[in-house]
Amino acid sequence: MDTLDLIERLAAAIAVGAIIGIDRDLRHKPAGLRTHSLVCIGSAVLVLAALGSGSGADGVARVMQGLVAGVGFLGAGVIMHHGREHHVQGLTTAASIWMAAGLGAACGLALYRLVFLALLAALFILVAGGPIERAIARRFGREREDRRDDDIDARP
Repeated sequence: MDTLDLIERLAAAIAVGAIIGIDRDLRHKPAGLRTHSLVCIGSAVLVLAALGSGSGADGVARVMQGLVAGVGFLGAGVIMHHGREHHVQGLTTAASIWMAAGLGAACGLALYRLVFLALLAALFILVAGGPIERAIARRFGREREDRRDDDIDARP
């Protein structure tokens, strides 16, 4: 793998993480552009290091297993439970951090078609998911007071 290929994969990871992070920043969430970009490029670096070490598919698989578990701890840092209110905040942001790690790993493997399609799906969910959830709740007459995602507005 030459230097230009490495730059391409790392730049793709930064861009993908930044795109997801911008959405989180625009919604004033605790993890934004920098966090998502760093998670994404960090995942790409770890996958590239496994590829570069010559450890083969087994080494890459072990790195990916570690990423899935390790990034969960980072995501847990943005989840808050408000016991008295029976309210959980930060689940979507935690999931977007986990998604950024997966996208970064895919960038490291140069699976750009997968990255593009998954990024589009993630953006659709992040942008349209809240309004769709609210519309469903209104349609079926359910109030969302007992379970609010970090993107569900408290406004009527």
